[in-house]
Formats: sequence, structure tokens, C-alpha cells
Amino acid sequence: MLFDSFDLISALATLAACLVSMALLVAVSQQLWQLRWTATRDKNCKLPMPKGSMGFPFIGETCHWLLQVFAKVFSHEALESYLPKIQQVIQESLRVWSSNPEPINVYRESQRLSFTMAVRVLLGFRVSEEEMRLQFSTFQDFVNNLFSLPIDLPFSGYRKGIRARDTLQKSIEKAIREKPLCSQGKDYSDALDVLMESAKENGTELSMQELKESTIELIFAAFATTASASTSLIMALLRHPQVLERLREELRGRGLLHNGCLCPEQELRLDNIISLKYLDCVIKEVLRLYTPVSGAYRTAMQTFELDGVQIPKGWSVMYSIRDTHDTAAVFKDVEAFDPDRFSQERSEDKEGRFHYLPFGGGVRSCLGKQLATLFLRILAIELASTSRFELATRQFPRVITVPVVHPVDGLKVKFYGLDSNQNEILAKSDELLGATV
Repeated sequence: MLFDSFDLISALATLAACLVSMALLVAVSQQLWQLRWTATRDKNCKLPMPKGSMGFPFIGETCHWLLQVFAKVFSHEALESYLPKIQQVIQESLRVWSSNPEPINVYRESQRLSFTMAVRVLLGFRVSEEEMRLQFSTFQDFVNNLFSLPIDLPFSGYRKGIRARDTLQKSIEKAIREKPLCSQGKDYSDALDVLMESAKENGTELSMQELKESTIELIFAAFATTASASTSLIMALLRHPQVLERLREELRGRGLLHNGCLCPEQELRLDNIISLKYLDCVIKEVLRLYTPVSGAYRTAMQTFELDGVQIPKGWSVMYSIRDTHDTAAVFKDVEAFDPDRFSQERSEDKEGRFHYLPFGGGVRSCLGKQLATLFLRILAIELASTSRFELATRQFPRVITVPVVHPVDGLKVKFYGLDSNQNEILAKSDELLGATV
């Protein structure tokens, strides 16, 4: 009996320690989010601080005050207009990757690709390659010091972050002021166009400071998670070459791939991409197994009960996207990369409402999810049709989850350009040790 009592006391103590740890985690997450918001804002900015989000880059969470405005930015018509621009940015990046005689760091280059897409497509800025390199370097300094302790001393992370923010805002202000001069010949409205026009329609006009900070928020929203998912996509295709071959078969079956190249007479359109069902399954499986963001928190709007535990109104509740995907009973063999689980025949994700939520769930789900998945689909199509690539290390690297999912070494991969006959333009190096796909 004494032994049973001891076990009970130990169990209660363990439970109490877990509850305290979770409470501390939520509290720290909230404080980090408030710190991030403060660090990115000018003292004179009047924009409200969003609540109910960990501050990770989910469009529609960090920018929830812009939800109605940016619904236009991610409409079907808008995505159709972005498509050729996104494809061009991806093609240019893959050409650069393939021309590099050395293996590239996929995660870092995916960050550069995501940044370029946000600046040139989402915001419509026309900047030179040199300016783009400088802005990307500055933005990386800004992001790397985002969660520094708020101690404003020389050489501190906080000081570096503030300095990077100020430099970034100067270059963004220059791009915004030049933007009206670049409107001639433009065939679509980007996010910044919609923001400025909507403000005028409502009888207000955003100050330059508010425009600069909204711009940084948009870049941040499209940056980390897209780079993470892009890296995971490439790593999954390397691990599973049979998946890549099935993608090529689907492209050939749809008339999009001929003699190993995208058919120039067959324009890549949004409806064509949406019709690629196996491609859709692959992207969904990448986002299930390698969800970029671990989770988020919400505020309980009313008291409710979950598994016998009462959650009072006003409490902050943290939910884990990754744990949900790992423990959801609807998914069979959860550790396996199996795109067919999302096929029409199996449809494992359709068996419950909140078992699959890579972009969050409910009314506060990610507003930019359609743009993100479109970007990943175009990247997969270009990878399947224009590139050969191989792992440049003996083993696949370990994957870590903070701040977003990414390989510890960034994933070292050698890319080869292809000619019209699918022959490699660059000669292979004997030092490369992975399997080519």
C-alpha cells in the first residue's frame, strides 16, 4: 500500500511539473512574440499588435488586421497573375544552382529564393541583383537577431537587429518611392498595390512608416516557412527517387513534359497545376511530415472542456501541429513518406476536421496557404523537368525544428543543368557521394 501511495505521489508530482512547464512555455512564447513585435516597430508606429499568435510567419496571424485586404492578394485571379513571375524566379534560381561547380546549401539558397519571390512578386519591387543581395544579407541579420534579449548595448544582438531593421527600412522606403515609376506595363496588382488602394478606398492613407513595417511583415511571412518547406521538398525527392519519377510520369501524361523538358507551347497555367493530383499528394505529404512551424497559441474565447480538463475563458492555449500529425489516428504508418495517403482512393486527411493542419486551422488559418502551395508545386515541376541533383554528403543530415524545420547542415546538394535531351551540361564530380535523382 505504501508503494502504491508513493507511485501516486510521484505521478501527481510529474503531472504538476508538466503543467508548470507548459505554462512557462506559453508565457515565454507570448513574451518572445511581444519582443519581436516591439523590435520590428518604430516608436511612432500606430499599428496594433496582433494577439493570439506566437508570431511565427503565418500570413493571417501576424497580419490579422489585414485579413480582408489581403484576401484579394491571394484570390484565384491574383495567383494566376503571380504564376509566370514565380516560375521565372524559380527558373533563374535553379540556373544559378546548376551553374555552381560546388554543392549548394539548399536551406540558405531556399531562403534567398523565398526572399526574392516576396520582394519581386509579392511586393512588385524592381531592384538590381546587387541591391537584392544587400537586402537579403540585411534581412538575414535582422531575422537572426529577432529574439535577442532587449539589452541595447554595443555588439549586442538587439543592437544588431535594430541596426539591420533601420537599414532594411531605408532600402524599402527607396523601393516604395520608386514603385509608382515602375507601374507602366505592369499586368497585375501586387500585395503593396492592394494595401495602398484599399487604404485610400477606406478614406485613409498609410504613412510611409506603416508601409515600411507592413512590407517587412509581408516579407517575413513569406520567408522562413516557404524556405523550410522548399528544403524539405528537395530532401524528400532525394530520399524517394521513385516519387520524383512518378511526378515526371504525371507531367508527361498531362502533356507538360516532352523529351525531358517543359513543353514551351504548353503554357503552365493555374488550372493545369491544380489538375496534377499526384503532385498535390506529394506537397501535402511534405507538409505533413515536415511541417515548417511546430504550432501556435490561441486565446480561449469561452470556457470549454477537453478530455476531462476544463480550460477557462481567457487562457492562452498552445496547440502543436507536429504532434497532431504524429498522433492522428487517421494517418497510417505516420513516419513513412507516403504521398498516396492523400490520394482519392485513401483520402486519409478527409477522415477528420483537424487531423491535418500544416497551415493552422479554423478561421485563423494561414491566409497565404494557396500562394505557398502554388510556389511549392511550381518548384516541384521545375525540379522534375529541368534539373538533376544529388546529395553531396555520405548521409542525410539530422533535421531540427527550431525556429522552423531545417537540416542541421542546410542540406548540401549538387545541381546539374540539363539540355533538351536531358544530358547534364556540367560534368559530374567524383567527390559527390549521394545518389542522383
